[in-house]
Parts: sequence; structure tokens; C-alpha cells
Amino acid sequence: MTDHTIGVDISKSHLDVFHLEGKVAQRFENTPGGLRALRKWLGPTPLARVVYEPTGPYHRLFEETLAGKLPLVKVNPLQARRFAQACGTRAKTDALDARGLARMGAALELEPDAVISQNTRVLRDFQVARTALIKERTRLRNRGHAHTNTVLKRQTKTRLGLVEKTDCRAGCRDCQAH
Repeated sequence: MTDHTIGVDISKSHLDVFHLEGKVAQRFENTPGGLRALRKWLGPTPLARVVYEPTGPYHRLFEETLAGKLPLVKVNPLQARRFAQACGTRAKTDALDARGLARMGAALELEPDAVISQNTRVLRDFQVARTALIKERTRLRNRGHAHTNTVLKRQTKTRLGLVEKTDCRAGCRDCQAH
């Protein structure tokens, strides 16, 4: 019995799914109900991998709902695009992306990712948010030095204060407000 490969292109409102061995495509809502319908559609099919790429916040529900239940493989979007181009796929549609992800998973024999805990997800979210605050702080400091207009200087200084205050509440060690 062959294990099957599924490719999933995730967008804000829907999931485009491609079953490589069956050469069947299907679209599901990117909602809890849509994910239940996806699981039902897959049925008892033995899966080797379900390949998808992260898409901002839109892959979170998919990941959190199906991690540990399906063999998920998260791939780098740039690598997925380069693979599709190497296979001669020039057009870019959700359905083609799903097919390309399935082909990539099978051709490279990608292994499912280890399941991460909810605590690890939360810590990663905090790390991403903190990194964004640090970048914003740097941007505001650089901009503050360049402004000659007093209103803009004051506005930038106020916003910088808010960013530094937020960062400090998150347990920042780098902030100069201490």
C-alpha cells in the first residue's frame, strides 16, 4: 500500500488541496468546519505527508488543528516557488501551488515536522512580536534624528515612548528606558 502525498495552498478564506496519487483537487474553507470537511475527504487514506507553506497568520488554524493528526510538512515559500519553476510551472494559482507542493513533497521525500507544544507556539509568538518591536524602535530612533519638523519629531518621540514601554512590559533587557 502506498502512502499518499497531499499539497495544500492556504489563503485567508480557503484551502486548495491536491491529492498527488489520485490527481484530485478540492477546495475547502479555511475554517474549523472546512478543516473537518478536509479530514472527512481524506478519510482513512494512509498519508506520508501533507505539504504546505506558511502564509502569514492564515496557516495558524490549519497547523494548530491538524498538528499531530496529519503528517504536516511546512516548507519555505521561496523554495516551493523555485521547485515549481524548476518543474516548468510558470503560472501561479492556488490550485497550481497545491499541486506543486504535493509534487515537491513526493519528489524530495520530505519528512513530517515534529509536533510542537502550545507553549512553544506561544513563546514563538512572543519572540516574533518582540523582534518586531525592536525593529520598530530602531526605525523610530533613526527617523527621529532625521525629522526637522517639530510636530513630526514630537509624534515620533511619543510613538517611540510607547514602543519602549511595551517592550519593557515584555521583560526587555535591551531597552534604554530603564
